[in-house]
Amino acid sequence: MRSPHRGSRRRFPQIPTVAFLAALVGLVIALFISVLLTFPLSMLPGLWGKITPITVSLFLCLVIIPITVAQRRELFRIFDISLPEGARGRLVAHNGKLIVDTSTLIDGRIADIGQAGFIPGSLVIPRFVLDELHHIADSYDSVRRNRGRRGLEILTKLQQESDIPIEISEMDIKDVTDVDSKLVKLAKLLGCAIMTNDFNLNQVAKIQGVQVLNVNELANAVRPVVLPGEEMEVRIIQEGKEVGQGLGFLDDGTMIVVEDGRRYINSSIAVVVTRVLQTAAGRMIFAHPKAE
Repeated sequence: MRSPHRGSRRRFPQIPTVAFLAALVGLVIALFISVLLTFPLSMLPGLWGKITPITVSLFLCLVIIPITVAQRRELFRIFDISLPEGARGRLVAHNGKLIVDTSTLIDGRIADIGQAGFIPGSLVIPRFVLDELHHIADSYDSVRRNRGRRGLEILTKLQQESDIPIEISEMDIKDVTDVDSKLVKLAKLLGCAIMTNDFNLNQVAKIQGVQVLNVNELANAVRPVVLPGEEMEVRIIQEGKEVGQGLGFLDDGTMIVVEDGRRYINSSIAVVVTRVLQTAAGRMIFAHPKAE
């Protein structure tokens, strides 16, 4: 025999924690207003004095509860209610704005992503990210200096050539010195997602319930699918780790390991794909020369 508790769990969908708490807040507000109106409404003559308070209470519940559920993000921000980490993660959702970190600007692919129309909202560049870019661009190390200048050039390109709104945020997190921690706290405060290609920031943000758009994950997702048995042409540019291997690269940076390809270094040859390996660092394709 099935218990009523199990039946109710199957019959009713699971309600998200944030929506349930927002509904409770709306119920409390509606009942509070109803209590204030009950006495004056009960003074109405005859049957109206008995029916009107109940009707008004039901009406307020039906109106206020959907409003508090729909506007729960702003509601919890006003009242600063502490939520469980999982609920907070759903609360800090993508609201159309993306906070951009330093590594994304230095990487530069954000300009092409925006030009292709894959950024529907606006980009938020915190002032402390700009300061970090200027600091890198003024470095004595030529490599760091070039990286910093590239980041500033990409930002200028986004502002001048892109239709994406760029917002320079002056908000700062005074009690935090680390830039990554500042980004996560600012994302929580503004209800924004973070765009990055930094693995550590990606992990920290996800743990704290902040949505992350990782440029590297996007690049891996849109790479062309290559299947075993497929033929392609590749230029062998160097020898591999194993004896006789040659290495080439596709236009998107995917490494191709060609067995017995060492003798074809500095030549373009037709190869047949034997297997495709997906690793944490990316994708590797193994092949052998078609002639063999």
